[in-house]
Amino acid sequence: MEVRNKYVTTKNHIDGAPNASDFCICEESLSLNLQTADHEGISNDVVVVQNLYVSIDPYQINRMKTHSCSHNIVPAASAVLPGQGIGGSGVGRVVDSGNPDFKAGDVVSGNLNWGEYTVVKGGRLLQKLDTSLGFPLSYYAGGVLGTSGLTAYAGFFKVCKPKKGEKVFVSAACGSVGILVGQYAKLFGCYVVGCAGSKEKVDLLKNKIGFDDAFNYKEETDLSSTLERYFPTGIDIYFDNVGGEMLEAAIQNMNNFGRVTICGQISEYTNTQKRAKLDMIRVLYKRIRIKGFICPDFMDIYQEFISTTTQYLQTSKIKVIEDISYGVDSIPEAFLHLFHGNNIGKKVVRIAQD
Repeated sequence: MEVRNKYVTTKNHIDGAPNASDFCICEESLSLNLQTADHEGISNDVVVVQNLYVSIDPYQINRMKTHSCSHNIVPAASAVLPGQGIGGSGVGRVVDSGNPDFKAGDVVSGNLNWGEYTVVKGGRLLQKLDTSLGFPLSYYAGGVLGTSGLTAYAGFFKVCKPKKGEKVFVSAACGSVGILVGQYAKLFGCYVVGCAGSKEKVDLLKNKIGFDDAFNYKEETDLSSTLERYFPTGIDIYFDNVGGEMLEAAIQNMNNFGRVTICGQISEYTNTQKRAKLDMIRVLYKRIRIKGFICPDFMDIYQEFISTTTQYLQTSKIKVIEDISYGVDSIPEAFLHLFHGNNIGKKVVRIAQD
C-alpha cells in the first residue's frame, strides 16, 4: 500500500525568533509494505510507524540554527537542515516491520518525524509501550511518562539532590517540565514557588497544581527584589528553564551551597543579547553548584521514574496538563506558540486516531 506522507520541514536556518514563513508542509510518496518498498536495510531493523502523537519542544529551535549548538550531542538533538524532516519524541503504531522485536499493530514511542509516518532505521530507537495501564497515549509523547517527565524527575531528584524542607524556585513553571518539577518537589516535602507569564498560569499553579506560591514575572520590574520577597531566607534549589535575567536574579538570592540546575534557556534561544551575566564572585563564596543536564543522561533510571510516576498518577497525586493541537498542518503554529507563552503544560500534536 502506498500513501502520501505529509510532514514538516524548515525552509531555511532559523537564527532568531521563528516565524510561520520559516516552515513548509511537504508531501512524499511512501510505501507501507516493506516487501515492495525501496527502504534501505529492509531486511533488518527498519520499522514503518504511523505517527499518532508528536511532541513539540522549545529545544528544537537550537537544531534549526545555522550553527546548531546541539549538533552531535545526541541523535535526537542533531542539527536539522532546511528541507529535512524534523524528528522529536512521539508515539505511533507499527504498520510494518523488518525488525523481529516489533510487529504490525505494536504501539511504540521514540524519535518520530513531525509528520504522518516515520521510517525508523534502527529498532533500538523505539520502545514498545505497555498500554494496559490505560493512560492516554499522549502521556508518552514527550509528556508526563515521556521525555518531559523523565527530565523533571531526573533533574530534580538526581541533579538537584533535594533535602526535605528546602526552598525551591522553578521558572517557566507552567511549561511541560516545570509543572512536573514543582509537583515532584511538593510531594518530596519542599517549599515551592514558580513563575509564569500570565495571571491565568499563576492561578493554576497555586490553586490547582499545588505550588506554595507563584508570581507573574511580566508584572515585576526588579526580579532580584521579587525573589527576595518570595524567598526572604534564600533559595536552596533553582530549577532553571529560562536563563537570562531570571538566572541572574536567582543567583543573587541563592543560599550557601545552593544548587542551580540548568534544564532550558528559552529566553536565550532566540535572542543572544539576553544571555545571563552571572555574579561569579557570589557563586564562588556561596559555593553554589551550577549544573546542566539533558534527558538522555538518565536513561539508566527510566524504570525507577516510570514506577514512581505511574504510582503518583494512579493515586491522583500528580496532575497532568496538556495542550493538544490536531493535524500535521498545526505543527508550525504549535511550535511558535512555545516562544510566545501561549501554551500551558505539555504541548503535543495529535496526528491520527489512537
